[in-house]
Amino acid sequence: MNKNNTRIQEFNPQTKGALQGIRVIDISRLVAGNMLSLQLGDAGADVIKIEPIKGDPLRAWKEEGDSYFWKVYARNKRSIALNVRDDEGKAILLELLKQADVFIENYRPGTLEKMGLSPEVLHQHNPQLIIVRISGFGQTGPYAQQPGFGTLVEAMSGFAHRTGFADREPVLPPLALADMITGVYGANAVTTALFARFRQLSQGQVIDLSLLESIYSVLGPEAAIYEKTGLIKQRIGSASNTSAPRNVYCCRDGKYVALSGSTQTMALRFFDLIGHSEFADDPRFCDNSARVKNREQLDIIIADWFAQRNRAEALELVREAGVTVGPVYSIDDIVNDPHFIHRQVHLSVADDDFGSLSMPNILPRYSSTPGVWRFPAPKLGEHSHEILSELGFDEQKISMLRQKGAIA
Repeated sequence: MNKNNTRIQEFNPQTKGALQGIRVIDISRLVAGNMLSLQLGDAGADVIKIEPIKGDPLRAWKEEGDSYFWKVYARNKRSIALNVRDDEGKAILLELLKQADVFIENYRPGTLEKMGLSPEVLHQHNPQLIIVRISGFGQTGPYAQQPGFGTLVEAMSGFAHRTGFADREPVLPPLALADMITGVYGANAVTTALFARFRQLSQGQVIDLSLLESIYSVLGPEAAIYEKTGLIKQRIGSASNTSAPRNVYCCRDGKYVALSGSTQTMALRFFDLIGHSEFADDPRFCDNSARVKNREQLDIIIADWFAQRNRAEALELVREAGVTVGPVYSIDDIVNDPHFIHRQVHLSVADDDFGSLSMPNILPRYSSTPGVWRFPAPKLGEHSHEILSELGFDEQKISMLRQKGAIA
């Protein structure tokens, strides 16, 4: 892929970002917390990743033996491998938290309390600490103690019920969607809490962030619709309950396009293009409500039009008509697409193991305070010595902790 993007993005630990001076302690595991701290690190925060002695389980998510997930989600972080169940390991964690601005954890609710590290205790040591508590179902409620993996909440949130085709089983997303959405919410929550602290509206506070509520939010008005109409929306594949034409269609060469004629103007332009101007007066298709009601009939006609043309030809014709259409891309299409390349949606980043490695660019794009590339994803415990030295530990003490298994 580097042939399309010859510049290698190098890391520079001296680079400063908008969140310079903010220290984040991330003791979470897997995706949601790592997604949250990734965004803070990309903005220049000093993210210290506290890993179990055997490492964050995200390191075990491998493809052909290599942990690409870790490479992407752990950039701009420093790693210390710490046994926080050990008294001395827990004491180190507390010392780090005394000097921190943000603490991210995703233990089962109540675990911090059992460790003697409840938010009340932490705020006694550091009143300004912002504590983000990520869990599957929240810190309270009947399900609080249930395991909270994304798969469960993607099912229970109503998301899976709406995904897929009516005559088949509900479909779970094939990626960590609930975790990703939660991470984005979490980063927004942290920066909001930091701003509130800056304006002296609060000191520290606790952010109760659940995967369930985060992904449930994407359903938008469905609860309101059910409350007032009794309607339970069903799976309809790639079609839409709210607008038509809108679907994925197969072209003659076996490639797919996505069409969205979600405004009246778009729909009428498309009908003109495919030789059905009369649909403007057809009671089945004359307005959006009618088209949604009769979308299966409409889709048969549209699918036939696309099936007679190769994708490139179909895209050109529909775009020339001023209608919203696009190709359905796989990852090989994406990495070779000129727009993705021009915008540097993905970058080739310097990597010790591979020389270079492609990963998503930093988002969003700021004109004055752009994101920073400070550190590649760390090796397990790579910065343990450095971080402990910053806390004032001498060589003898660090060596003793390593021998006892409190650090790695």
